[in-house]
Amino acid sequence: MDLILWRHAEAEDFASSDLARALTTRGRKQAQNVAKWLRTRLPDDAVVLASPAVRTIQTAETLSDQYRVVRELAPNASAHDVLEAAGWPKGIAQTVVIVGHQPTLGHVAAQLLGNSQASWPVKKAGVWWLASRERAGDDQAVLLAAMSPDLV
Repeated sequence: MDLILWRHAEAEDFASSDLARALTTRGRKQAQNVAKWLRTRLPDDAVVLASPAVRTIQTAETLSDQYRVVRELAPNASAHDVLEAAGWPKGIAQTVVIVGHQPTLGHVAAQLLGNSQASWPVKKAGVWWLASRERAGDDQAVLLAAMSPDLV
């Protein structure tokens, strides 16, 4: 399976609650640019899962109107929550896009690629595209792409 970790784009600093924080004008542009990059590479049957936060939903909506909000992906979710929602390593679909938060997405990347409990930095609107594979009976993750919104 392919697992795409997409951090929400830039959001306002304050709102009535953390979940209510919306994208800024700059954040909308970041999300639109990255969504355009993703859209040309994603298969039509990719599954998009988003945190219930407004900023992640707004980010996901730039990619597709076909997404699911998953409560377990809310801010401060664990790497385990993300991997379980995606069905890693076999997948709930061949390609799963997770629109989520730091430090969680950084924990997922570090765990899968570095067998580490650290949280690797994922820039706002940044994408880490991973693929699962099996080698000698072991499940492995391979980095296919890491994209910054500044590069699209």
